[in-house]
Amino acid sequence: MKQEYCSCPRLQEGKLTKMVLEVVECGQRQGFYKLVMMVNTTYLKLKTNSSMSKGTLFDKVWDLHAVGTLPSGQTQLFIGLHLIHEVTSPQAFAMLRERNLKVMFPERTIATVDHIVPTTNQVRPFADTLAEEMMQALERNCRENNITFYNIGSGSQGIVHVIAPELGLTQPGMTIACGDSHTSTHGAFGAIAFGIGTSQVRDVLASQTLALSKLKVRKIEVNGDLQPGVYAKDVILHVIRTLGVKAGVGYAYEYAGSTFTQMNMEERMTVCNMSIEGGARCGYINPDNVTYEYLKNRDFSPRGRDWDKAVAWWESLCSDRDAEYDDVVVFDAAEIPPTVTWGITPGQSIAVDQLIPFPEQLSPEERPLAEEAYNYMNFTPGQPLQGTKVDVCFIGSCTNGRISDLREAAKVAKGRRVAPGVKAFVVPGSERVKKQAEAEGLDEIFIQAGFEWRQPGCSMCLAMNPDKLQGRQLSASSSNRNFKGRQGSASGRTLLMSPAMVAAAAVKGEVCDVRELLSK
Repeated sequence: MKQEYCSCPRLQEGKLTKMVLEVVECGQRQGFYKLVMMVNTTYLKLKTNSSMSKGTLFDKVWDLHAVGTLPSGQTQLFIGLHLIHEVTSPQAFAMLRERNLKVMFPERTIATVDHIVPTTNQVRPFADTLAEEMMQALERNCRENNITFYNIGSGSQGIVHVIAPELGLTQPGMTIACGDSHTSTHGAFGAIAFGIGTSQVRDVLASQTLALSKLKVRKIEVNGDLQPGVYAKDVILHVIRTLGVKAGVGYAYEYAGSTFTQMNMEERMTVCNMSIEGGARCGYINPDNVTYEYLKNRDFSPRGRDWDKAVAWWESLCSDRDAEYDDVVVFDAAEIPPTVTWGITPGQSIAVDQLIPFPEQLSPEERPLAEEAYNYMNFTPGQPLQGTKVDVCFIGSCTNGRISDLREAAKVAKGRRVAPGVKAFVVPGSERVKKQAEAEGLDEIFIQAGFEWRQPGCSMCLAMNPDKLQGRQLSASSSNRNFKGRQGSASGRTLLMSPAMVAAAAVKGEVCDVRELLSK
């Protein structure tokens, strides 16, 4: 089983591509090729790309996994690893049953449960009947199709984008798909990872391929050292703020430069996780020694001689020194501040000590959405964010629910108390993260400070569970989206920031500059 997830030897020999082509030509699965073509055209509606990138990791991995060109002009791309959860998979499995199809490569599909699980009482059956139905459907579908399922209590359950890397399932050079928009997280390992819709989940289950248009490649280079109190979350919020939430449409983002080289894997995952918020279909970082050290001895990582071969192959996939890109953007890390969103998209953000912009400071295209944000958030142009009272403080999500995130937040919380009237809680990204945090005593630090210590899950990121805002509550959140109603209340409001900044807001009871607390 472990060797199935080390894609390098088989791809090197071209066996995966040949295997899929043989299935198509021989018609071993009735309706297989037709099913591959039944894509969600709305989801894939990208303009024709005239990509000129050459020699990038994206180009290399794409070419290695290309099965062929479809009549639509799209590439039929082999998917090395398919991750599923309880929300987007039930309908996909139902579609297979309607067509009398089976999962083609069940060993390449891995399941967990994350979105709908309660983070307080996880006793079955769940109090939410719909959540219980979704759980039962996933359990049944995995059982009937012989799919590995990391259920609650397995010791490895958690947010899908947290458990796959910590298990060593996510590896350089892979193509990865999941019915979740933040699948771009896995690009931190030098993989090409796509969030897909339900009909595409069906396609991967039935054929292990996707119909996709090749993307352009934009290199986002950040160089230098980050200031104290500035984290990976601030970096990606700054990039999105500068380029815009639509700038990445039709692109893959390659993150490069000394700032990313110095980041650990969990920080890199935070950056790649939010590529989608900038409009990019995926984001990635070339693998290096930091990547290999993280992966070594993980459950599904290659061992012994296979490890040495894998590392050599992973190295060969890195973007060439003379690689050509469709676009290059350069940032100076020293200029990136602790960043907080003020509006209703991740692109509407400012430095924590800045004022909310006036309409005339924005481009004409940005002003209508800014007016909508002022009204919804109940903010006034020129108003400072710093000092804004908060009601709820949430630390967790696939963006910032890993052990290093909890450590940084605990540094701020230690020896302090959550402000009166503030609800603050911490949700580990997985059962393994929870276990490690408890071994380090982080749970006690949070509990003594007045935070609630919860069970693993997506929690208030999407609020498809009991963790929801109430009414017009204002949330300081370490998650990835601040859309209207995102955290469970149709009128609830969200400010995105780093976990350390959320912890600072919790103890102060208001938005504050974490650097002030770190210096004490």
